[in-house]
Amino acid sequence: MPDIDTDVCYERRGEMIDYVVRKYGADRVAQIITFGTMAARAAIRDVGRALSLPYGDVDKVAKLVPAELHVTIEKALNDAPELKELYDQKEEVKKLIDTAAALEGMPRHASTHAAGIVITPEPLTNYVPLYKASDGPVTTQFAMGTVEELGLLKMDLLGLRTLTVISDAVRLIAESTGENLDIDKIPLDDPPTYELLCRGETAGVFQLESSGMRSILRDLKPELFEDIVALVALYRPGPLGSGMVEDFTKNKHGIKKTKYLHPKLEPILRDTYGVILYQEQVMRISSELAGFSLGEADLLRRAMGKKKPEIIASLRSQFVEGAKNNGVDVEIAGQIFDLMEYFAGYGFNKSHSAAYAMVSYQTAYLKANYAQQYMAALLTSVKDNADKVSAYIEECRRLGIEVLPPDVNESRESFSVAGNKIRFGLAAVKNVGLGAVESIIRAREQDGPFNDYADFCRRLDTKVVNRRVLESLIKCGAFDSLGYRRAQLMASVDSGLGLAQQSQRERENGQLSLLDFLGDSREAVSITLPEVGEFPVSELLAMEKETLGLYISGHPLSQYRDALNTLCTATAAELAEMPDDSEVVLGGLITGVKKTSTRKGDPMAILTLEDLTGTVEVVFYPRPYNQYRLVIKPDEVVVVKGKSRENGDDTKVIGDEISTLESYLEGELHLKIESAASPLLDQVQLILSSYQGSSPVFLHFASEKKVIKAGEDFWVDLTGPVIARLEDLLGRAMVKVKRKTTVSPRAAVVKTVNGTAGDYGSLTGQPRQKGQVGRQTKKSGSFFSILEL
Repeated sequence: MPDIDTDVCYERRGEMIDYVVRKYGADRVAQIITFGTMAARAAIRDVGRALSLPYGDVDKVAKLVPAELHVTIEKALNDAPELKELYDQKEEVKKLIDTAAALEGMPRHASTHAAGIVITPEPLTNYVPLYKASDGPVTTQFAMGTVEELGLLKMDLLGLRTLTVISDAVRLIAESTGENLDIDKIPLDDPPTYELLCRGETAGVFQLESSGMRSILRDLKPELFEDIVALVALYRPGPLGSGMVEDFTKNKHGIKKTKYLHPKLEPILRDTYGVILYQEQVMRISSELAGFSLGEADLLRRAMGKKKPEIIASLRSQFVEGAKNNGVDVEIAGQIFDLMEYFAGYGFNKSHSAAYAMVSYQTAYLKANYAQQYMAALLTSVKDNADKVSAYIEECRRLGIEVLPPDVNESRESFSVAGNKIRFGLAAVKNVGLGAVESIIRAREQDGPFNDYADFCRRLDTKVVNRRVLESLIKCGAFDSLGYRRAQLMASVDSGLGLAQQSQRERENGQLSLLDFLGDSREAVSITLPEVGEFPVSELLAMEKETLGLYISGHPLSQYRDALNTLCTATAAELAEMPDDSEVVLGGLITGVKKTSTRKGDPMAILTLEDLTGTVEVVFYPRPYNQYRLVIKPDEVVVVKGKSRENGDDTKVIGDEISTLESYLEGELHLKIESAASPLLDQVQLILSSYQGSSPVFLHFASEKKVIKAGEDFWVDLTGPVIARLEDLLGRAMVKVKRKTTVSPRAAVVKTVNGTAGDYGSLTGQPRQKGQVGRQTKKSGSFFSILEL
């Protein structure tokens, strides 16, 4: 039986299963078991416990196994010299590893398959044995493969988070605008959507948010829904490595003329610009050119896809003979078959690609047309992943959408839309459980917004809103809109709790206080807050990080945003999408340093580097650590060069170089301008004066064939957006920065436009023409430092 795959809203998957159970009967529907197997490290630890070996010794051996996906003990012995050394030298370690290797891969525990359910025409017990864990559903004792071999109907009901995001976004659109959007009836030719795709601004867009996919989008520039279908099929290791993507893009844009081996191929391959991309195309070519039945065409597709040479060889002669009977030249028919065989190995199921492309388009449409609502729904979907939340909040900032901190009077449980902004949800605050959130929202809905801090304390339920909850709400800024300083409220936690407990006792005893006879008691209750100054900004940000897992009202790196965007080739959020061993440049704040040593005793360090999108681990082995150890310290803003390395489910960086951002950005700015009379000079002067700093500026005038140094009032801060502004005005090729880390400004030799070199004096930096002697004067406030000869 073929299995049936259905992706459903993640939060409603249980409803789907309940429906199937009701429809076919509880005795005929079960979920499918899956077995967790013993991986290399787990096998070593389990055997160590069974042999009663000291935990520390076993843990040391287990940690020598590389933390890579699907690594085996055999591979670890080949790749990890220290593990092999222990194995050869210590008998107890050899016994431990040999025993673990024998058990590796064996089932360790049973759990429930993430998607699969089985449906039988008669009671399940007539077909499969069943299993019931104490706290789990009824499952089969047979795993998925065996269930399929028995010929039973298997369905995959997979909870897809993106469908939940779309559903939440549509709900938020209705709540915030009153518009009832039918996501299944949106236009498939929406210009803003295709403009967003062509710009590659697809962070948060289903299937299209990886850095590699964004690069292809910018090259491909999709114009039709069919282009998106093709893109989903193309972005896989096979097509990427085979050159199919480049052929597809060049043919689409007419850079390369699309050629067809036979006119009958054109209607089949026109939508994919001559590239055999889909499995259905292989079947259609076989049917229309060679007269294959649909069954024979499917047999050929499967044989080509699974590279079964004996079946392919037997069908080749049938294809060539059938094509010949349809008027196709024998040689051309052979070439077409060879082409099919080459591409079929990379072929993708078009119906699958089209379904995913529709979800991709829907999410892109929502982001392009309802950015606030879509990003709020997206943030809700990842609220338990601080790095993802950080990355998407940074994307909101790029889109010009402000993300506000939690607020006791406005926040819902999850992220919500507040005008043209997004409001943080209360459930995302650490130490504030769902019960406390529901209590706060219920009190607000019953009696209106909280007037002040005292009113909040009087109305809260102390069974769920305790000291930890109150302190967390204060630290994250949830009371800021009421006009208080967080330092005042932190000093008044005891007073607030005292009032809350008193009010709770009165409610439970059914008593009416004197205040209840005075009308609106909320106006009468008050707490005197101490007159204390606010916490320093750094402390406020630290409180937000503590309670929200990220910075929300600001970030220690905010002032360096433009510089980091210019210098870095990847962010922490993008690392996981990059191929292993990619060369990367990262920038961020060192939030932790763990100094350790190799087994030989050589010092090394493991850093936690945080940028605007998340955190990443950076490892500095002894050689680079010794070279850069003075830079490696907490709270330093740095630029790191290194290589990405897969580390289980995470990606770390092996650091080669590190320097402070400040020293990296110190240098000289060189601008190439046609002449001193250029009309652009006024705009250049305006931009330079807007970003004053300590980095010298040199102007290269092409027609005059000279280089002139700008006055100090026009020196710039290279950490700001000055470079981007000048590149927009003059062009990227006309703007160059010479960094202090690679070229010393005092010893710099700059070529003038005619190819001769001007000697820059070690103190003043003024150009001196060969054979001329003169004195230099500085005119403060003038655009140029004038050289008087």
